[in-house]
Amino acid sequence: MITKKQIMIFKVSADSLYETKDYTSSTILYFKTLFAIQDFLLIEKTGESPKDHTERFKKLKISFPDLFVELDKEFTTYRDTYSKILDRKTCLRIKRLVENDIEKYRIKE
Repeated sequence: MITKKQIMIFKVSADSLYETKDYTSSTILYFKTLFAIQDFLLIEKTGESPKDHTERFKKLKISFPDLFVELDKEFTTYRDTYSKILDRKTCLRIKRLVENDIEKYRIKE
């Protein structure tokens, strides 16, 4: 089960890589943080954690439509992390998305 502490550990790791200008690795960890936030919220609301990305999309569409739209918009960027070197601008966009969700859903302990 995902905890707020785990989410913040992922975020701190992503921030560390961001500071070293490893934007691709940082973006990967920001996405890991984003998925953890979404799973945490789904567990709180539905009692269930998605088993994969497809299930996450389905559950978010029903329970958190705003998060569904957010993820749908950026999922191509996530897929790009497997085959491309990402720039600071892209990484910063995902970083801000994560930070906004942490604030909005009061994830920070």
